[in-house]
Amino acid sequence: MSQIKLEAPFTAFRGKICKHSNIIYKEMYGTKFTSQICNPYTGEPSEAQTAQRTKMATAVAAVAALTTEQKAAYMADFRKQSKYKTFRGFAIAQEIAKL
Repeated sequence: MSQIKLEAPFTAFRGKICKHSNIIYKEMYGTKFTSQICNPYTGEPSEAQTAQRTKMATAVAAVAALTTEQKAAYMADFRKQSKYKTFRGFAIAQEIAKL
């Protein structure tokens, strides 16, 4: 049986990994991630990508404009489910479903 040796992840890059890469540092849920994107797409977005971006922007704007009654109703539904971890993600999903 093979054995695995786990090493602690490094905390930073110095220099470029390859000449065409972008290094990304981000933090999600209290954990820091370091990753790279090789050969990032630099062309114009397609019609489907533009439509998806518009749909997402519309849903986010709708969540920002929710009244306190609507937020309370969404919060009650959010507490009943287990799929979404955050209320904001749940609310955005509900608004996207309406579109």
